[in-house]
This record gives sequence, structure tokens and C-alpha cells, in this order.
Amino acid sequence: MFAERLKPGDEIRVIAPSRSMAIVKGEQLRIAQERLNQLGFTVTFGRNAEVHDEFFSSSIEERVEDLHDAFRDPGVKGILTIIGGYNANQLLKYIDFELIKQNPKIFCGFSDITALQGAIYRKTGLITYSGPHFSSFGVKHGFDYTLESFINAVTNDAPYDIVPSPHWSDDPWYLDQEDRKFIKQDGYMTIQEGKAEGLLIGGNLCTLNLLQGTEFMPSLKDSILFIEDDEESHPLAFDRDLQSLLHLPDADGIKGILIGRFQKDSQMTETALRKIIKSKKELMDIPVAANVNFGHVQPFATIPIGGKASLAVQRSDIEIWVEQK
Repeated sequence: MFAERLKPGDEIRVIAPSRSMAIVKGEQLRIAQERLNQLGFTVTFGRNAEVHDEFFSSSIEERVEDLHDAFRDPGVKGILTIIGGYNANQLLKYIDFELIKQNPKIFCGFSDITALQGAIYRKTGLITYSGPHFSSFGVKHGFDYTLESFINAVTNDAPYDIVPSPHWSDDPWYLDQEDRKFIKQDGYMTIQEGKAEGLLIGGNLCTLNLLQGTEFMPSLKDSILFIEDDEESHPLAFDRDLQSLLHLPDADGIKGILIGRFQKDSQMTETALRKIIKSKKELMDIPVAANVNFGHVQPFATIPIGGKASLAVQRSDIEIWVEQK
């Protein structure tokens, strides 16, 4: 189930279902709001978006209230999370999924928000988007690729491809917007060749794994699994987390895998990643591509969770085609 596409004049509600907006710099918020306003959108904020406790989050009740209000309000057409964090899965048993199902809307974010997105898709069939937070729109430089992919995903129903960006960056842009370091990108990495079609399921790997064994875990049957992780995931942790996912009963339904580019501090190397994938007999004979533009390294694509995709991985070329219907 796709939500109605966003159009100029629509209201986008910003909520904080994980960490609070209080941790984001004011200048970053100003740039983000101005950029969305320039696209023709009206930006409003959840009542509790700036509330925070000692964990720089807010209570379960406050976060659920803002989530429900955003879906319930007929004037709101899109919902952006402010940022990720660690505790979005606290909300799952308190969410009114029937309310969401009856009021489908664009819902976009990534990282810890994966817990909400996986649960929403599993419970309602609503396709949500692994893509920029509201705070992501506060990036001054090198945002064009991210913005173009977001617009392609949420404002029209035409298919689009996820092509490599010319450059990528892993610098702390939120500390100094003018001191940016961009690295030339020479395409994606082919790990295993092949072709596949399926439903895009995934997001942040360690967060997705929090849903295992619960009523909120989306099915992996006939899936194109897309996974990424942040600097806290070193090669041994990534190996373990991926193996855990592959132990699920329906993991044999995975048709292909996309792996987002790792942050430098994760210490993941090409050699280590290839060895990890090769060690998984469950993944024999399916296409696997890495260094794809999504996750915690900028810029990144917007990916519809539950959307259809086709994948062609060859030694010299990788094509990722996303359907919108």
C-alpha cells in the first residue's frame, strides 16, 4: 500500500520517536526547514518533539502521542523523523496500527527508525521510506543526490534507479558545515553476480534484528534485503548480526542483497566483507552488491520498504531499479 504522493503545499510533520530534536543544532534545523519550504512544503512539529530526559529522548507516551497525532491529522500528508537513536522499539506495543492503516501517509527516516518502519509494514502493509531524517535536510553541501532521490521516491509514482553518487563523505558535517571532505566514488562493489526481483526489506541491520521473534518482524520471503550499519558495527559484529538474520525460517526467500557503505570507524574492509559474504552458504547463487548509497554515509538514496525492485549485479555494472506501483 502506497501513501498519496507529496505535492507542493502539503504539510510535513516532524516528530521525534527516538531521540529528541533538542540535540540538533538550531542552524541545522533552520536550513532543513528552509529547504523544505523552498520545495513548497509546510513544516510543522510534534508537540513533544523538543522534550527530552537524561537519555535525550522523551517518554513512550509522549512519542506515541506525536506519532498518532501525525497520522490522525488530515492536514498532514508526510511525516519525517527528526533523527535516529536507540529506543524507537519501545513504542511498538503501544502503536495503534489500525489508525496508521486507515490513514496512510509518507513516513521517512532511517537508522533506529527501522524498528518502526519494519513494524508498520508488517502490521499494515504501508510502504514507508528509508531515507533522510528532517535533520538530514540541514546539510549545506553535498545534499543534491539525497534530495533528488527523496523527491523521486515520494512525489511521483514513476520508477527510478539507485545509481552511485559521484562522491561520498563520512565527515562530522554537523560539527562544521564548511569543513567537508568528499571522496570520489567509482561505482558500487560487486560481491556476487546475478539478477533478482523482489520486495525491498531492510534498513539498519542491528535495529532490524530487534524485531526477530516478535509480531513486528517483516517477512523475508521474495525479498531484496538491503542492510547497513553505523560506526558501532565492526566486521565481527556485522558478521554476527547478518548470520542471526539468516537463521530466520524465511531467510531462504531472500533473492538478493544490497549492503550500504560502511563508515570508516567501523573498520570494515573490502577483503573482510567479501570473506563474510562468502562464508554464508545461505547466500550462494544470489546477487550481492555493496557500497550502495544508503545508510549512515552521505549522500544516500531513499528506499521504499515493501516496494518492488529489480537487481542486476555484474562484474562491471550494477543496476538497481525501484518500482513505485
